Amino acid sequence: MFDASGAVVACTVIQAEPNIIAQIKTEATDGYEAVQLAFETIQVQDARTIEKRVAKPLLGHFKKAGVAPAKHLLESRVENASQYIVGQTVGVSLFEGCGHIDVSGVSIGKGYQGVMKLHGFSGGPKSHGSGFHRHAGSTGMRSTPGRCLPGGKRASHMGDNNMTVQSLRVVHIDAENNLLFVEGAVPGAKNSLVVMQAAKKARKKKAHK
Repeated sequence: MFDASGAVVACTVIQAEPNIIAQIKTEATDGYEAVQLAFETIQVQDARTIEKRVAKPLLGHFKKAGVAPAKHLLESRVENASQYIVGQTVGVSLFEGCGHIDVSGVSIGKGYQGVMKLHGFSGGPKSHGSGFHRHAGSTGMRSTPGRCLPGGKRASHMGDNNMTVQSLRVVHIDAENNLLFVEGAVPGAKNSLVVMQAAKKARKKKAHK
């Protein structure tokens, strides 16, 4: 996209379909203020088959709230839960006037990787016949303690971790199509699920030289 000055801004487009409030928790009943959001309503051709797609405890939970069963449930802390009602729809317009947001998701899994790609090791000599191009090197020590201490950097699984990218600038909000444009990258692959909330940390202004 282009900002007001004509500069190009690389954005990630997030489709934020409306969430439905399935439960409200208050200080009196639960000890804290929060709302439970239901996302992505389960679509079935025959309404009688919905019981096969949802566990009975969850089905009863949705029936009690009078909300259509959904695939995802998420609890969000709020300052005053009394201003919300069960069944209320929360859309992307909630972020109007919110300059920056924090986006949480599961990072892209990259399988089992070696220490050079996973931890940024420089590797060994590149000369012919060294046989030590991409190794980790020694991980142990002498006869005392006679073992490899835990917690060291090893070849391991890379990615597929829960992570949060903080203070992403909200560039544009398309409430009609439920789209949110944020500057920069968000965790996860395309079509993956992310959680958005107002930024907890104030973004530092860049100093002009």
